[in-house]
Amino acid sequence: MLSHLGVIAWMIVASAAEQAPNAVPPTAIDRTFTRLYNFDFPGAHAILDEHVRAHPEDPLAYSVRAAALMFSEFHRLKILEMEFFADDEKVTSRTNIVPDPNIRARLFEVTAQARKRAAGRLAMDARDRDALLALSMAAGVETDYSILVEKRYFRSFSLSKEAQQYAHTLLSLNPPAYDAYLTLGSVEYTVGSMNWFFRLFVHFDRIEGSKQKAVENLQKVVQGGRYYAPFAKLLLAIIFLRENQPQKALLLLQELARDFPQNPLARDQIARVTERINRIRKNGK
Repeated sequence: MLSHLGVIAWMIVASAAEQAPNAVPPTAIDRTFTRLYNFDFPGAHAILDEHVRAHPEDPLAYSVRAAALMFSEFHRLKILEMEFFADDEKVTSRTNIVPDPNIRARLFEVTAQARKRAAGRLAMDARDRDALLALSMAAGVETDYSILVEKRYFRSFSLSKEAQQYAHTLLSLNPPAYDAYLTLGSVEYTVGSMNWFFRLFVHFDRIEGSKQKAVENLQKVVQGGRYYAPFAKLLLAIIFLRENQPQKALLLLQELARDFPQNPLARDQIARVTERINRIRKNGK
C-alpha cells in the first residue's frame, strides 16, 4: 500500500541546497529529483540523458530513471492522489488501472541495468553507498509498481524484503544513509495496517507493524534524507489523513507546495484537505 512510494509518487532534494551560498552544488541526481518533485518528467529525463552520456556506469542514474518512469505513470493513472491511499479498496482494485506496456518494459529494463552496474561496483567495494542506494531504489520501484499497478502482492512482498535488506545495510554505513528509513517506515505502516489474517502469512525481519515507529522512521527521512525528504513528507501526510489527523497532513502539504511550486498535486491536495478540515469544523467532529 505505502511502499516506496514508497510508490510515488509521487518524489527530491531540499531546495535549501540550491539556495545556501556555501552549500555543495547539487549533482545531476539531485537536480533530477527536484524536477521529479515539480512533476517535470521530461526535464528529469533530459538531465539523466546528459548524465548517463557522461557517466554510463553510474547505477544510481538507472534507478532514478526507473523512479521517473514510475512516478509519471502513477500520475497518469491518478495513483498519486491521496484519495487513492485513503481507501484500501482503491489500492487493491484493478478497476481503471490500465498500465502502459511500453512504460512497464522500459521501467524493468532500467532497473535491470541498475542492478548489473551496482553489482560490478559492489564487487570492488561491498559498501559502495551509491551502488547500495541504486539497488534499494530499484527494488523499491519494482515493489511499488508490482503492488500498486499490477496488484502482484506476493511478488511485491519478496521485492520488499530485498529493499529492506539494502536499507539496513545503508543505515549501517558511517554516516548512515537516512533515505533508507523511507523503506522501513512505509513497511512498518503497511504491516501495522494489515488485518490479523494477512499478518499470519507476512513476516518481515525487524518490522514490528508499529504505526508510531513508521511515523518516527519517516520523520528521520524528513530531517536527514538527501533524496527522499519531500517524499517522506508526502507519505506522512497520507498516514496522517488515514489516522484522522488532517491538520498535520495539511502542514506537510503546504511545505511541499512552498518548496516545489510547479507541483500541481500538492496544490490540489491542499484544497481537498482544507475542505475536509472545514467540513469537520462545521459538523463539530
